[in-house]
Amino acid sequence: MAQSNLFSRLLQPMRQLTFKCNNGTALRYLSSDTSSGDMYPSPQIEPWIPPYVERENESSTLKKARLMYQSRKRGMLENGLILSTFASRYLDGMNDDQMCLYDRLINLPSNDWDIYYWATGVRDTPEEFNNEIMDLLKNHVKNKDKESRFKQPDLY
Repeated sequence: MAQSNLFSRLLQPMRQLTFKCNNGTALRYLSSDTSSGDMYPSPQIEPWIPPYVERENESSTLKKARLMYQSRKRGMLENGLILSTFASRYLDGMNDDQMCLYDRLINLPSNDWDIYYWATGVRDTPEEFNNEIMDLLKNHVKNKDKESRFKQPDLY
C-alpha cells in the first residue's frame, strides 16, 4: 500500500511555487503537493556553518600545514588555485602575526566568493580584512610575472 501512495504522489502534476524575498527578487521552486507543507526548503534558510574558533597554542609548523591544506581545499576551483599558489609562495616566510591574519582571512568569511571578489578587486575589502596579507594576496592575483597557475602546486 505504501508503494502505491508513493507512485501516485510521484504522478501528481508539479506546481510552481514563487517566493518573494526581502530584496524583491522572486525564487521559484517546484513541488507536487503544497497542502501537506512538504516542499523544498524555504529560500531564507541557509546551511549552518560552524563558527570560526581561533586555535591557541598551535605550533607554527602545524599551523602552516593546516593553512596549506585549507588553502588547497576551498570548495571552488578559483580560490583553490589562487590561495594554494599564494600559500605555496608566501606561507613559509610569514611570521606568527601574519599567519593569524591569513588564518582569519581564509576561515572567517562564510562565503568563498567574498574572498575571491576582494582579492580580484571586484568588491571593496572590509576593514577587518584590509591588511598586509590582503595586499600581498591582491598583488599575487595580479600575476605581474605572468606565471602559469592552472594547477595547484605539489605539497612535497
